[in-house]
Amino acid sequence: MGYYQIAQTDLLIQSQADKQLIQQQLPDNLGLGKSNCFQLDDNLRYIDTHYQPSQDLAITNHVQQQDTQIVLTLGIQGQSRFVEKNGLELCFEQGYATISCFNASVGERQYQANKVLRQLRLLLNRKWLERYLGEEQADLFLNKDTTQILSHQPIAPQSLLLAQQLLTPIDANPLQALLRHTHAMSILSNELQGLCCYKTGGVADHRDKQAIEVVNEARDILMRDFKTPPSVDCLAKQVGINSNKLKKLFHQYFETTPYGLLLDIRMQKAMQLLQTTHYQVAVVADLVGYQHASNFSSAFVKYFGQSPKEFC
Repeated sequence: MGYYQIAQTDLLIQSQADKQLIQQQLPDNLGLGKSNCFQLDDNLRYIDTHYQPSQDLAITNHVQQQDTQIVLTLGIQGQSRFVEKNGLELCFEQGYATISCFNASVGERQYQANKVLRQLRLLLNRKWLERYLGEEQADLFLNKDTTQILSHQPIAPQSLLLAQQLLTPIDANPLQALLRHTHAMSILSNELQGLCCYKTGGVADHRDKQAIEVVNEARDILMRDFKTPPSVDCLAKQVGINSNKLKKLFHQYFETTPYGLLLDIRMQKAMQLLQTTHYQVAVVADLVGYQHASNFSSAFVKYFGQSPKEFC
């Protein structure tokens, strides 16, 4: 049985609070689903998509851009496909950052019935690339006549942490727009770095799919159990390899150690709590896994260069 098709124009515009936010929603008879599109500046926007359709669904779309665009898609949960009219297929998987480029495309985005999908897409144009990477680098990225995948690799742990903050509900914080823009820029910096090195003559690493799945599983365990994390030996056993191999994989794909990633997770979570709650430092320390507030404060100062009290 094929996909139930609707057009992009059939999505319901739920709200347009201001020019920076447009929200679209699936029709009620097709299940749960909405996309929030935030315009961060004239050349950069991001789309938070959260779908759980009640049947296999294809949303058809016809895009014609004046200039080629780069799209960075972070697969937070589930998977989807984009199938062009000419037969080209692009797969977007959980745990992977996919960088694609397109100018004009006619095709459909396909979603599986009763499967939760959560994706974060960052869209940028030539002016953005020229501003931050220069004209020569922009030409390397955008000299494409067709839709293409430029990169498909595990999401950097730091990007995943930042993405989770972008996906949290909007609050009344007057700095919310600035925080969104800062998080988006940091994600782009993380995910474009390897591609820039490759484009300028670096050697691309061979990425074994099984190894990627293992290291992503280990990362997800640390992100879930950061308050009471397993030892490196126990973590390695949980994902089915030895500790030395796990350390090598972390260095290869994340450029850090398991303990280094654990520190990143704890510090980013602590920063989020300090900025968005009125918790005292001792409470935040406990919530991110430190038994003693003094040890937490020392680690925080070493990591950020400022004491946690400055953010309370």
